This record gives sequence, structure tokens and C-alpha cells, in this order.
Amino acid sequence: MYDPTVARLTYRALLGRRRALVLGALPLLLIVIAAVVRGLTGADDQTAADVLGGFALATMVPIIGVIAGTGAIGPEIDDGSVVYLLAKPIGRPTIILTKLVVAIAVTMVFSAVPTLIAGLVLNGNGQQIAVAYTVAALVASIAYTAVFLLLGTVSRHAVVFGLVYALVWEALFGSLVAGARTLSIQQWSLAVAHRVTGGDLVTSDVGLTTATVLLVAVTVLATWYAGQKLRSLTLAGEE
Repeated sequence: MYDPTVARLTYRALLGRRRALVLGALPLLLIVIAAVVRGLTGADDQTAADVLGGFALATMVPIIGVIAGTGAIGPEIDDGSVVYLLAKPIGRPTIILTKLVVAIAVTMVFSAVPTLIAGLVLNGNGQQIAVAYTVAALVASIAYTAVFLLLGTVSRHAVVFGLVYALVWEALFGSLVAGARTLSIQQWSLAVAHRVTGGDLVTSDVGLTTATVLLVAVTVLATWYAGQKLRSLTLAGEE
């Protein structure tokens, strides 16, 4: 269920010079912000939680997920080069799973690692805040990437739809409408982070059990449906 050749091509596509610069911009900005905030305010647990929750988890992680998830397959479908890949004797689920694994790995590296560094800079992991948000970033990376990989499979406007979900639904409606927060990957990952800290600095509107079930369900369903859409794309091309 994992093909090294597909993985190598996907890594090359995601880590090309231009896309790597885009992927690295937000993590670098987060670390710079963390250093400036630490210099101005000193080590403060609440400030650390605000920065990591408000910028790292709410903005950086989903945007990187959009770039990696849609970029893993969307451009190949848009320019038609996916036909050459589909012509190889590789199962369609294997293609999707391989691209998902690669996209998740890229998202984790560019989101969870800088989140941990920023947390350590902000308050030295006081009250396990840095670790909690790092775990949240890792968990969110999996679900975001699966959803955005699916969008890249079904739509030519996947980046737009991904940004709308991440920045409008989760950031805007999630802050204004309580019900919207229940259908938020960010809130599901915060439930995991809350369990790590065991305190009130990290909170979520969703319980841990519900969040875990939803994270797993969304990841599995999105991956399965992406495989089905890729299979349909193959049949359409053959016809």
C-alpha cells in the first residue's frame, strides 16, 4: 500500500524550490513572533497558549495542510500528467495512500516541529503547553491533509475551497457560531491538547472521545473517497 516511486515523485513535487519557500514562510514567521513576544513579555503560560493556539494551530497548520494536501495530487490532475501515473501497474488505493503519507509527513515537519520550537521559546514548555500544541498539530496534520487531498482529487479549485474551510469556516464561523466549532478539525485537535496539559490553558468545545472518533472517521472516509474518485477518473480516461 506504499509505493516508493510515487512517494519520491510526490516529495519532489511538494518540496520543489517555490513550494518549499511557501511552506517554510509561516513556520519561520511563527518562530520570529515567538522570539519577539518572549523578548517583550518574558515567559508567560497564557501568552504562549494564545500565540500557539491563535497562530500556529488556527492559521499555520491548516494552510500548510492545504498546500501539501492539494499539492500532492491536484497539479497532476490539472495538467493531465496523472494519466501517466495511472497507466502504471499500481493500485489506485496505493497511489492515494502513498501520496497521503507523504503529504502528512511534509505537513507534520513544517507545522509540528516549528510549533514545538516556538513553544519552547515562549515559555520553555511550562505546563506542557509546547508539547500539547505540538501533539495537536500532529493530529490536525493527519485530518487536514486527508481532507485537502480529497479536495485536490475532486476539484480544480481545491486550494480555494481549502482556504475557505480553514480561514472562513474554522476561524470566522468557529469564533462566532458555537455549533460550527463542533465540526472543526481545530477543535478536535484541541481536545487532544487539553488532555495532554490537563489544565484550563488549552480548552475545546468537543470532548476527547468525540474528537478522536471524528478525527479517525474524517481521515478514513476522506482517504477512501479520494481513492474512489481516482478510480472514476481512471475509468473516464479509459473510456
